[in-house]
Amino acid sequence: MIRPLKRVLFVCIGNACRSQMAEAFARAYGQDVLIAASAGLHPAMRVAPDTMKAMQEKDMDLRDHFPKSIRQLGPKARFDVVVNMSGMPLPEGMEAAVESWYVPDPVSMKYDDHCAVRDKIEGMVMELVLELRREQGPGKLRGQGSGPVEI
Repeated sequence: MIRPLKRVLFVCIGNACRSQMAEAFARAYGQDVLIAASAGLHPAMRVAPDTMKAMQEKDMDLRDHFPKSIRQLGPKARFDVVVNMSGMPLPEGMEAAVESWYVPDPVSMKYDDHCAVRDKIEGMVMELVLELRREQGPGKLRGQGSGPVEI
């Protein structure tokens, strides 16, 4: 039986650093258990250059990413989990399990500190992915025989 993927929204203030990093890591590491999105409470004009550079060091290209408002998601957007990294209350009507992560905003930090925040987010996303895998339970192996081998 194929289990549905969990819809996960990562939220920060500007959707320029933390939530963009979390979304990218979740897509890279958890595509078997989740569908990731990100948004900001007060979106910035662009993804922070240091965020793009820091993620490129992890072989993740954010050039096509852009900040989005949580309000742009619309009333029909449904998520199973919302990860709030903003340190602020979320808008009314978020019908999801909300997890609050304390992650400092790296937008004005020195580059090395920005990378430390990136690494913290990577670890937290991996924990979330592993938790979702445990909830999903063991998958059933399907036979994928390769047929007869001729030598």
